[in-house]
Amino acid sequence: MNARQATARTAPDARGGAIPTHARDNAAGPSAAVPPTIEVRGLSKTYRSKREGTVLALDDISFTVEEGEFVCIVGPSGCGKSTLLKILAGIVAHSVGTVAVRGKPPSDAQNRLGLVFQAPVLLPWRTVLQNTLLPAQVLGLDPKAAEARAHDLLRMVGLEQFASSYPNELSGGMQQRCSITRALLHDPSILLMDEPFGALDAMTRDTMNLELQRIWRESGKTIFLITHSIPEAVFLADRVLVMSARPGRIVEEIKVDLPRPRDLDTMSEPAFAEAVRHIRGLFGIGGKERPHVD
Repeated sequence: MNARQATARTAPDARGGAIPTHARDNAAGPSAAVPPTIEVRGLSKTYRSKREGTVLALDDISFTVEEGEFVCIVGPSGCGKSTLLKILAGIVAHSVGTVAVRGKPPSDAQNRLGLVFQAPVLLPWRTVLQNTLLPAQVLGLDPKAAEARAHDLLRMVGLEQFASSYPNELSGGMQQRCSITRALLHDPSILLMDEPFGALDAMTRDTMNLELQRIWRESGKTIFLITHSIPEAVFLADRVLVMSARPGRIVEEIKVDLPRPRDLDTMSEPAFAEAVRHIRGLFGIGGKERPHVD
C-alpha cells in the first residue's frame, strides 16, 4: 500500500480541546505498548451469488486506526465499503485475514462500538428521548444513569428541547443527530458510521459535518466513517483511505494535516483543494468520464 501525505500547511495538531491519546503518542514518537484501536491485516471477503457465482468483494485489505483518530474511507459505489464496516462491527464474517477491535474479534467487542447508518432508523412511536434510550433497554443498563446520560447527549447535540418530540416532527439533520446520541448512549469508545449524511441536502450536510467534528473533539471517540464525498472526507479526517473498485482494495492512504478545529473556510485553503484534487485523480475524475464518486 502506498502512502502519501497531503500537501498542507504545517500546524499544531490541536482540536481546540484536550489532545487525544494518539496525538500525544505521535508527538512523542510511536508507542509500542499501545495496540491500534482497530487493526485489519490481509482481509478478504468472498460471497456466493446465484448470478455471478463466487464474488470477491474485498481483497487483501490492511490498515490500522489509532485511539482517538478520525479516519474516513472513500471509494466508488459497490467497492465493498459498507461490507468492510459490517465486518468491523461483527455483523458480517470475513473470509481471510485478521480483524481486531481493541485486540479482540469484533464479535467480542460490540459493547465498545456505536453504529450510525445513512438512515436514522428511529422508531416513529418513540420520542427523541425514548429513541436515545433504546440501547439502555437492549443492554440492560441502569435506567436512571442512562436517562441522565441521554439528557447530557441531547444537550450536546442541541436536541434537549426536542426530547419529547417524535421523529416525524424533526428535520432530517435533527433525526440524524438523534441517531448519533443513540449510538453514544452506552459510551462506546469507537463510532462506525456508514454515510451518515448522504441523504441530507448540501447545507444541512455542512452543518452536520461541523457538528460531528465538535462531538468528536468533545467526546474523544475514535471514528471510522464511510463517505462518497471526497471533500467531506478531507474536511473531517486525520487520514483518508482510498478504495478501488470491486474487489475493494486500499490503493492509497492520505494524511490530512489541515489545522483543527476546521471550519467551512478550510475548504477554500490551497492544501484542502490539493488533497481533494489528488484523491479525485486516483479515480480519474476530471476527464471525460466521471465514476460514482462525488
